[in-house]
Amino acid sequence: MSNSVALSDRYSELIDEIVQTTLKGKIRSKEQVYRLLVQNVAPGTGEIFERCLGDQLVATQRQVETQTDEFKLAKATRIQRALQTIQGEWERWQVDHQATTAIAATADALIQAAPSDRLSILLRAMDPNRQPPLTLAQIQSLAKILETRAATLDHGAEEIRAIARGLVQGLVDWQRLENHLVSWIYDQGQGHIGFGGVPGQSGPWALWAQQVGRDRPQSLLQSLAFDQSATEWAAHQRDWTLEDMVALAIVLQCLQQGLVAWFDKLVYDSKVGSKLSISTFLTFAVIWSQMANGFGQSSFLSSGFRALLVDGCFQVTLQVLRAFSQRDYFPLYGSLYASFAGKYMREALHYLDEPLSRVEGTQEKARILTLLGNSARAQGHADRAIALYEQALEIARAAGDRPCEIADLNHLSRTYVSQKSYGEAIRYSQQALILSRQAGDRPGEANALANFGYSEVLQARQDLGSEADRYEMAMDYLQQGLKLAERLGDRQSQALCLTSLGLTQLVLEQPQGAIAYLEGGIQAAQFSGDLYLQALNLSHLADAYYRLQSYGLALRYGSLGMYLLAQIASQEWRQSAALLTVLRGQVGPEGFENLRTEQRSAIAALIGVDGYDHIPTLLAEYQASLDS
Repeated sequence: MSNSVALSDRYSELIDEIVQTTLKGKIRSKEQVYRLLVQNVAPGTGEIFERCLGDQLVATQRQVETQTDEFKLAKATRIQRALQTIQGEWERWQVDHQATTAIAATADALIQAAPSDRLSILLRAMDPNRQPPLTLAQIQSLAKILETRAATLDHGAEEIRAIARGLVQGLVDWQRLENHLVSWIYDQGQGHIGFGGVPGQSGPWALWAQQVGRDRPQSLLQSLAFDQSATEWAAHQRDWTLEDMVALAIVLQCLQQGLVAWFDKLVYDSKVGSKLSISTFLTFAVIWSQMANGFGQSSFLSSGFRALLVDGCFQVTLQVLRAFSQRDYFPLYGSLYASFAGKYMREALHYLDEPLSRVEGTQEKARILTLLGNSARAQGHADRAIALYEQALEIARAAGDRPCEIADLNHLSRTYVSQKSYGEAIRYSQQALILSRQAGDRPGEANALANFGYSEVLQARQDLGSEADRYEMAMDYLQQGLKLAERLGDRQSQALCLTSLGLTQLVLEQPQGAIAYLEGGIQAAQFSGDLYLQALNLSHLADAYYRLQSYGLALRYGSLGMYLLAQIASQEWRQSAALLTVLRGQVGPEGFENLRTEQRSAIAALIGVDGYDHIPTLLAEYQASLDS
């Protein structure tokens, strides 16, 4: 008690001294006040100082409010301003002191931890979801503290030094890359802006590989530039060290966060910016997941170090996904294939299963499971998609995440349609429609209208003898959904509604009426970056032109849809392959090749010459599956 009183008196005197010095004009900057606080307020005694400062602020405020003497009022006002300056610098001191305390605590935890836990502790400290997250300057400070403390250790000093060297090297690597973070976008001119492109030539990876100064990060960036899997890269790394892992974590984290921050500021076109931010989050999450898989397969690492690296990579994967799930542009109605391409994305669903199994039931997990369910459905794994959606639905309800709950109901409806369980599809879409209207979730309502209308059309067709007004009612729901999506400017929902309307026209044997809807669906899907919906619309457009006996256009769109669906590992590519196989049977092999030649430029314009040349391989694979 006596110590507390003594500190209280001392701090009151300190505050009086700063005020009087200010009134005498001897304090000319806030920095002087800050330094006095740093020098005189002892760690762990902040509450006492804050109480003293608060008492003086209250007393001075009372004088300002009640003083009638003009001279005394002016002096009280000057004292009040001086106290407010102290208060502002005290708040700054608290923030800085908290950061210093956090850095010291992290250093203590690393030094005291078992070797197998140190990487996890460091990555947790660097988690961008922490509030506040560590700055680069604070990471630099952590490296210095670790280097200094390592000199005093009898055991584990070299590992602590390795972590410190990794932090410093990662920051150096980032400094080399920082000025080239987005220059690749301008270098590509009017071309594709994203992570895809011509292997080794376009996209960011090749440029970044040229700028970074060391072999480890350079080899990873080069592998990604040539569209190679990070799994394969990690599996073949020799002499991998803790220092390498720490440095790479800094580099990839800074690249990902820097890109997202830049894309989020694209005020001239916020929709393009959010599309590219989505691409960035997903791309880096999958890279980390693939590295975990690759390190797990490595024959060049000890079992203990291999497990440490795998856990670390999964930990960062979850950090990226959790940060992503909290963004307002999180694609509840998109899939993992939105906005980027590349063969290394094909197994993303498999790689992300493992880190997600380690997460508790949180709102973030519900949203990520929803995204994975969309990808499972796109790949043709309907049962798996339903299981993911049901799990996400339960978590979203418990977390009170109504938009996610509505999205999962909509996705369950769409998935049951693919299984021809139209009654279930109608039930889930009705629930989604009711909840979305209650919650004012307009995108959810637009999707629910599309799902409900489409499910009703298919149910009516299955119920032989359905009257025409039943189809008209279903079409009305679809049109309502489309109009709502257009008012919202929601291109993802527009794409779904247009696709549903086009498919409905095909169901009703009206292929000419389907074409305009499907073409609109392609444009909306391209704009929203949903590669799956784009490919699906192309495939259905091929069906419409085939029914109209426009065989050249049927071949063009069927080839494009088949190739793109195969690229994202969707089993629906086989439907387009079946259509093209029937077409080849009708026009004969020579006629089919003539049509292919006629459509070559139009096909290659979208998927390149390599894509065009790959189409016969897909058709041969499909034929072989029929013959086996």
